[in-house]
Amino acid sequence: MSTKRRTARVAPARERIGPIVARLTARYPEARCSLGFGSPLELLVATILSAQCTDERVNMVTPTLFRRYPTARDYADANPEALADIIRTTGFFRNKTKALIGMGQALCERHGGAVPRSMAELTAVPGVGRKTANVVLGNAFGIDEGVVVDTHVKRLTHRLGLTRQTDPVKIERDLMAVVPRSQWTLFPHLMIHHGRAICQARKPKCEICPVNDLCPVPGGRTT
Repeated sequence: MSTKRRTARVAPARERIGPIVARLTARYPEARCSLGFGSPLELLVATILSAQCTDERVNMVTPTLFRRYPTARDYADANPEALADIIRTTGFFRNKTKALIGMGQALCERHGGAVPRSMAELTAVPGVGRKTANVVLGNAFGIDEGVVVDTHVKRLTHRLGLTRQTDPVKIERDLMAVVPRSQWTLFPHLMIHHGRAICQARKPKCEICPVNDLCPVPGGRTT
């Protein structure tokens, strides 16, 4: 496929999104949450730890953490120093320690130790913002409530001309308007896989990109 900068107008985002999702799904059939978890609580904890940290690093820490703190009550009653020592390598460990203890206390006090299944209830839990809530709702409960916007999603959706916004909240709003709701959870995983494998920040591999002809800025120029 040609990598020359395209000057002709491309189809609107609503018309391109179907083929984009279909092609990337075919290219990355393994696309899913890269955080290891076995329950909604474990995913909530892992997502809190993933702030300013790679999923790979989080996955190195969580097996030990999950064994020692299997319930919300365990986090609520955790010794801060002992907990901090386990999660130290994820960065910002003191703030994350406070968030995990506060999370455990909130779940025990308000939800009987269970992870709630609504955006409003989740975002009221310490350490949980909309992005974290979207991760948990979509991947632990199969509830498509919103679209996770991380650095890959922000960068690729700009290149693909799906949004011109820079604020994550506004980017998510634009994506929710064009991406079918049933694909809100899958879409960020596709963007992350594609951003790592082909549409890289410094040197995108446009010549092998499966959506090159659907991209208004081949060659990596951002909007």
